[in-house]
Amino acid sequence: MNKQTECTTILVGKNATIDGSTMIARSEDGGRTIIPEGFKVVNPDEQPNHYESVISHQKIDDSDLAETPLRYTSAPDVSGENGIWAAAGINSENVAMTATETITTNSRIQGIDPLLDSSEGGLGEEDFVTLTLPYLHSAFDGVKRVGHLLEKYGTYEMNGMAFSDKDTIWYLETIGGHHWIARRIPDDAYVVAPNRLNIDEFKFDDPDFACSSDLKDLIEEYHLNPDREGYNMRHIFGSSTIKDAHYNNPRAWYLHNFFDPNFGGNPGDQNQPFICHANRLISIEDVKWAESSHYQDTPYDAYGNEGTPEQKKTFRPVGINRNFETHVLQIRNDVPEGIAGVQWLAFGPNTFNTFVPFYTNVTTTPESWRTTPKFNLNKIFWLNKLTAQLGDTNYRVYGELEDAFEQKSLAQCHKIQHTTDKEVKGLNGKELQDKLIAANQEMADTVYNNTVELLGQMVDEGHGLMTLKYDLLD
Repeated sequence: MNKQTECTTILVGKNATIDGSTMIARSEDGGRTIIPEGFKVVNPDEQPNHYESVISHQKIDDSDLAETPLRYTSAPDVSGENGIWAAAGINSENVAMTATETITTNSRIQGIDPLLDSSEGGLGEEDFVTLTLPYLHSAFDGVKRVGHLLEKYGTYEMNGMAFSDKDTIWYLETIGGHHWIARRIPDDAYVVAPNRLNIDEFKFDDPDFACSSDLKDLIEEYHLNPDREGYNMRHIFGSSTIKDAHYNNPRAWYLHNFFDPNFGGNPGDQNQPFICHANRLISIEDVKWAESSHYQDTPYDAYGNEGTPEQKKTFRPVGINRNFETHVLQIRNDVPEGIAGVQWLAFGPNTFNTFVPFYTNVTTTPESWRTTPKFNLNKIFWLNKLTAQLGDTNYRVYGELEDAFEQKSLAQCHKIQHTTDKEVKGLNGKELQDKLIAANQEMADTVYNNTVELLGQMVDEGHGLMTLKYDLLD
């Protein structure tokens, strides 16, 4: 059975961030079943020389794996039952990739270039990071390699994915079984991409756009363009359904108004722009808040006091119980290359966790972040799941504790990062990596201990709130 993933992607160009870095972020969401996620470094000798997908049994020609692979970080599913699902990471040349955002399509393109049935082969979210990230030397390399894989092997699902280096961000979406489109994100812009086909305006003769070589001819031959002028790929290949109006569009609308209070509009608007500009420079904390959001200060907040029970269930929020792993892949421009790559990572529902800024120029990861498939409170994934499920029982009480925990943890991690950045100046090779591994361990231990402390505070606060109680003084 295929693992369901329904995510929220946020991309921020280097001139739109507070520190001049590029940022690509995504919450990796699943379905009703808990999907334990881990944090792993894949060293070159661990990269497969022969590859076969678990879901589709698609075999990859060894010639497509012949290039010497780079080391890279990843956030895989630890069970391995449905394949690797590496999700996101940064390689040793500071190129980042996140994959994938499940997106929509329509019957017109499916009648021309149908998605493969997974029993027929093809690639999916299970495969893309493993087959792509270790071979990239720039963000645009990601577009070219995934385009090659799609055209050669096909896909059985619609997906969006992003690539970044220190200067550029590219976003790619699959079209039907074998086609694709991609757009470079302007340096001064940000993007919010929920589970719909997101790229709108498209220019075929512009170097900031790329696609399958025959895509323009395909649009013309099959009369796919509903617009009288120009090319809007969301209109041509995407959807505009009632589900989009309740499941996808409101998430984008809420975050657009967070990044720019003058954005306006309505939650269900189908034509919200792909490329947007914030009213300020965007920080890591902004992205974390956005990925944790649940329509605060609106009638649609499940924890709020404004709406009716029906309104609270009207729209799908970004922060949700099905957040299993969330990341911001940051390539910094104000530090040496050896410490430029940072994978901010959090496990569990984002409303109740915190990011940790792991250096990616390392050969191993902290033990507490190497998740076990079964419940284990020595692992931060399971500890976060526990605090989230307890916190959900009374958000008014536990939410304030979590806010204080997150601010404290982020501040401590920032301090460790600032100190490490200064201490490693002039270092390289194994000496540098050892220092970064130690810093990652210190941050992991700090956040683990803070989370245990949070759980203790929640137990203390919750003791007197239990329904099963009786006191002669009541």
